[in-house]
Amino acid sequence: MPVRNSQQPASRRSFLQATSCGFGSLALSALLQEQAAATELRDHVAPPLAAKPTHFPARAKRVIFLFMSGGPSQMDLFDFKPELEKRAGQSLPYQLPETEATVGLDDTKLLGPVSKFKHAGECGLYMSELLPFTAQHADDLCVLRGLHADSPNHPVAIRQLHTGSLFETGPSMGAWLSYGLGTENQQLPSYITILPKEGERNYSSAFLPAIHQGTAIEHVGSAADKAPIRHLTDSTISRDIQRRRIDLIQQMNRKQLERLEADQQMEGVIESFELAFRMQTETPKLVNFADESKETLALYGIDEKPTDTFGRQCLLARRFAEAGVRFIQVSLGGWDHHGNIAGGLKKECATSDKPIAALLTDLKARGLLDDTLVLWGGEFGRTPHTQILDGNKSAPGREHNHHGFTMWLAGGGVKGGLTHGTTDDFAYKAVEGQLHMNDLHATILHLMGLDHERLTVDHHGLPFRLTGVAGKVAREIIA
Repeated sequence: MPVRNSQQPASRRSFLQATSCGFGSLALSALLQEQAAATELRDHVAPPLAAKPTHFPARAKRVIFLFMSGGPSQMDLFDFKPELEKRAGQSLPYQLPETEATVGLDDTKLLGPVSKFKHAGECGLYMSELLPFTAQHADDLCVLRGLHADSPNHPVAIRQLHTGSLFETGPSMGAWLSYGLGTENQQLPSYITILPKEGERNYSSAFLPAIHQGTAIEHVGSAADKAPIRHLTDSTISRDIQRRRIDLIQQMNRKQLERLEADQQMEGVIESFELAFRMQTETPKLVNFADESKETLALYGIDEKPTDTFGRQCLLARRFAEAGVRFIQVSLGGWDHHGNIAGGLKKECATSDKPIAALLTDLKARGLLDDTLVLWGGEFGRTPHTQILDGNKSAPGREHNHHGFTMWLAGGGVKGGLTHGTTDDFAYKAVEGQLHMNDLHATILHLMGLDHERLTVDHHGLPFRLTGVAGKVAREIIA
C-alpha cells in the first residue's frame, strides 16, 4: 500500500497542487475557507433553471421546433391552389411590390404546383405526395395557412421568427421560455439547438441571463472524435477534483462580480460552469443511441440515405424532450429554391419526411405528444410565380414570399386535423385567418401556460417581450 500524508488525503493534495500556482499560502487558505462556505451556500440556493409556475394551466410542457431554413414552398406542399394549376404559364394577375427585389423576375409567369397532391387522414388534409410519411399524421396536424411576416430577407426574417424582432438582437423563443419556466431537468440545459443553421444571434439569450441561451449540439454522428457538445468532459482528472476546481474558480468569479456589482458576462460564466459540470453526467447518455432498438433506429431512417443525419437529429430531439428539456430546435437547411424547385423540394422532402413522421409516431407512442408542442416551418414561403436564374428556363424556382405561407403545429393542446387561415387563389397573400409572427409567438407562449403580455423584462429602461407591442393568441386552434 502506498504511504499517504496523514494530514491531507491524496485527492486534497492533488487539488492543492493543481490550484496553488500563483497564490501565497495565506491567500490560498482564505480562498479555501471562502470556497467551503460558497459550496455550502451553492447547495442551498435554488438553481437558476429551477422550474417556475405558469401564469395559468399549460397545455404543453415543452416545444420541439423543426426549423426548415430557407423558406418551404407552401403551394407545393400544403396549400394547393386549383387556379394556380389552371393558369400556370400565364401572366401575373397581381402587381409585384415595387419595394421588393426582382432578380430573375423579368417576364415572370405563374408556376403551377411542382408536386401532386392527395387527401390524407380522416380530416382529408390535401397535401403533397412528396410527404407520404407525414401524411400518416394528417389528423394530428394543425396546418396554419395564413402566416405572414415583415421581411423577405433571410437574415431579418429568421431573426423575426426566432426572436420576434426584425433588427434588435433580442432573446429567442427558447430563451424566453427558459426564462419564464425554467427546466424540468437540472442536469440539462433548458434550451438545446441541434445542428443550428440560424446563427448564434438567433438562439442567444441577449439581455436575459446567459444561462437561458441555446446550447448547440455540434455533431450527431457516431464518430468517436466528434463530440456532440465541445469541451464537455475532461477524462484526465477525476470528477471530485473537477468539482473542487470549479468551486474555487467560482468563488473567485463571485468575488470579481461583487467588485463589478453587475456584469452579465461574468454571471453567465458562473452559471455555465455549474451547468456544464452537471451535464457531464446526463448528456453523454442522451446522445448515445446504444439503448435504442433496431426498430426505433429504422423508424427514424438512421443508417439510411438520405435520412441518417436528420433522423439522428429528430431522435435526439425526442430523447431530450423525454429527459425534460424545455425547448429543442432541430434545423434543416436547403429549402431556398430559387432554381430547380421541383428537384430541390423532392430532395429535402426525402431527407425530412420519414424522420419527422417518426418523431410524431415516437412521441405519441410514449405518451409525450399530448404535452409536447411540435412546430414545423421556415422564415417565409415562396412566390406563385417563377424565378429564372442564369437563364435556365427549364428548371425554374420561386422567389421569397413573406405575404402568405404555411407552418404546422402538432400535439401540445392544438386541434389536430385542422387547417386554419387561407391565402388568395394563388397562395401569394394571406387573406383570412391571418397570423403574424407575433401572433404565432403569443400562441406558443399561451400553450405553454404563459401570458405573452406578462412575460416582460425591463432593458435600458424599456419593457421588452417576445411579441413586442403586438401579438394575439389564436384561440380558435386550441383544443
